[in-house]
Amino acid sequence: MKQALSDFLKHLAQEQNYAQNTLAAYRNDLDQLSRFCSAEAQPLVHGWADATPQTIEQYVDHLYKRAYAPSTIARKVAATKSFFQYLTTRQVIAVDPAANLNAPRVKKNAPQILSPEEIARLVGAIYDPANDLNPRALRDRAILEVLYATGMRVTELVSLKVDAVDLPERTIVCANRAGQVRHIPMAAAADSLVVYLEVGRPQLVKDPNEDTLFLNHRGQKLTRQGLWLIIKGYAEAAGLEAKVTPHMLRHSFAAHLLEDGAELREVQERLGHANISTTQVYKQR
Repeated sequence: MKQALSDFLKHLAQEQNYAQNTLAAYRNDLDQLSRFCSAEAQPLVHGWADATPQTIEQYVDHLYKRAYAPSTIARKVAATKSFFQYLTTRQVIAVDPAANLNAPRVKKNAPQILSPEEIARLVGAIYDPANDLNPRALRDRAILEVLYATGMRVTELVSLKVDAVDLPERTIVCANRAGQVRHIPMAAAADSLVVYLEVGRPQLVKDPNEDTLFLNHRGQKLTRQGLWLIIKGYAEAAGLEAKVTPHMLRHSFAAHLLEDGAELREVQERLGHANISTTQVYKQR
């Protein structure tokens, strides 16, 4: 059973190009399914081939009894269905026991956004006249302004290379996990990026061969967690009541762009959404 799970995760990583965070979520969800089937359900003597629709229904009932949120149950059900579909396609099992499994309906809440005034307060929390050449402050200002000006995902931003920046054109070349490339205008954020590249980054870089754009204090690639903590700190310093996350800047970028009259298709392209219905949620605010 463990081998089948390992093969499935390898398939997601190598053939489907899933991000590491997504793979970790699948691994955790399917490990929970495996533990349930081993300890609480009818023993699967012959492995996953012994799983029945009743086995899977018992597992979902177990999730409800543990009072998981509907969105969490929906994610775990999706992982389960995907796993058994894979096993059936690869002929590891003859019948898919999760084929008729339904996930709970999850209400889609409107994305949380910051107002332009709150964005200004967030960025303003970085500025200190007595410390305006501090490399981390210059980096952080460039990060916040680039996130808000481009709507990039956190993973996309921390993965940027120096050569992704086209200062004459004031654009950034951004690639998502599927390898799709977007050339995104960065407007006024280019000014902060210039200062970071000329003054801030040279003070942070340790290895002359390091080509990652945004570096931590050790001169290495900034992590997603590191970026989250940076934004959290400035949000607190700015006195913002909302629980500000990096993704909230992406939401704010999209909502404000539409409010300013941009076409939905343009916003979709800038965000890198595969389906325009995903972008439509910002229109419904």
